[in-house]
Amino acid sequence: MANLRRRGSSLFPGLLLLFVGLLLLLHNYRGLGIVDVLGHWWPLILIFWGAVKLYERMAASRSGDPGAAKITAGEVFLVLGLLSLLGIVVAAEYFRGNIPGHFREWGNSFDFDLEVAPKSVPADARITIRNGRGNISVRPSDEAQIRVSGKKNAKAWSENDAQKVADGIGVEIVKNGDGYEIHPDGAGASDSRINLDLDVAVPKKASLTIRNEKGDITVADMAKPVSVANGVGDVEIRGTNGDVSIDTRKSDIKVSDTKGSIKISGRGREINVSGATGGLTIEGEFYGAIRADKVAKGVRFISQRTDLTLSQLAGHMEASPGNLEIFDAPGNLNVRSQDDITLENAGGKVKVDNRRGNVEVRFSVPPKDDIEINNSSAGITLSLPESSSFEIVADCHSGDIDSEFQSDSLKLISGTGSGDSHLEGKYGSGRGPKIILKTSYGSISLHRTSSDIPAPPKPPRVKAPPAPEKPEEH
Repeated sequence: MANLRRRGSSLFPGLLLLFVGLLLLLHNYRGLGIVDVLGHWWPLILIFWGAVKLYERMAASRSGDPGAAKITAGEVFLVLGLLSLLGIVVAAEYFRGNIPGHFREWGNSFDFDLEVAPKSVPADARITIRNGRGNISVRPSDEAQIRVSGKKNAKAWSENDAQKVADGIGVEIVKNGDGYEIHPDGAGASDSRINLDLDVAVPKKASLTIRNEKGDITVADMAKPVSVANGVGDVEIRGTNGDVSIDTRKSDIKVSDTKGSIKISGRGREINVSGATGGLTIEGEFYGAIRADKVAKGVRFISQRTDLTLSQLAGHMEASPGNLEIFDAPGNLNVRSQDDITLENAGGKVKVDNRRGNVEVRFSVPPKDDIEINNSSAGITLSLPESSSFEIVADCHSGDIDSEFQSDSLKLISGTGSGDSHLEGKYGSGRGPKIILKTSYGSISLHRTSSDIPAPPKPPRVKAPPAPEKPEEH
């Protein structure tokens, strides 16, 4: 049997792995540019490979095994694989530095302080804040000047790269016509990798305009009108004395304790408004819940599904997808919708035009103004105090009318062959409002409530007779 010759393993794979590993390590921690190194020095890999194989051949010849220094298929695949790895790193570097948008936003976040020199302005100045990305917080100041502080948040793969991005941008305060403007400044002002979080103090009597693309906005305790246009991010405004205007593409909005009118438009998520001495106008499509509490001059809400006019809101309103609820509205109410509607304690005229949603209206005291409800493909429920007086005309196509109010002057014609029902007449001894109810493919129900009847007096409390005295024992 021929003797098997032991072939020595090559040094090249190990040395090549050490070289490439050291190259990547220097790239990650020292910022070594692999693109520059490979672009100029890639032939060194071939020179290094050839030198190692020449040394191995000379050593193999001395040991009597010249075949041990051959270039193997494994070495070829190793070289190609490592070159592919380096190519991926180079491509990633190119995409981070040259491709805009989300590719450049990958990496870690690093914060750097933002320093802006204050600027003196008139106490009633018009001030505009323009920002690309980042949160904005505005608070009032008793000083007649603008002061800006905050953070520069940069995204990059290393802190050194983030520092370079942050150094290229700042914030300046400039006079613009008869007003003043706060905006980013520098070569990197449009760089999507950086966010500017601004904390701004302005004179309390200044009128304020804010324009932001992405980020949360907070404004508190301003004495003059506030206008906000925000792309993506939450908006909160509280304690203002002037009108408030908000336009958004995708925001949760909260407005509280304002002494002016409020207008919200665009598209967004939830809206919460409370304690407004003016009126509230909402125009647009908001797919979250819309809540309003105590709006002195009423609510105007316009969307693809709803057209609501409410002259006064002393209680609560909530409009969510498929549902509209209004409680304690002393003024007139006019609504067109395609949702389930619940109204309780409306104080003025009520007019409802609805489709494919049930309508329920309840009164805790006898109504004084007319009520008109038109519905289709759904039912109507009206609850009135037993002491109410009213004239009624109710028509139900392909449905029944159920009434708990009975009177000789009320005539009910139940559905027979056609399935239609009709109720007409007068109830009560006094002069009351006119009620018109119409629906199709649904029922009409009239319920009596007794909440306005005083509770019977409690019987007088009788004192228990005193217990007999126990005789003395002798």
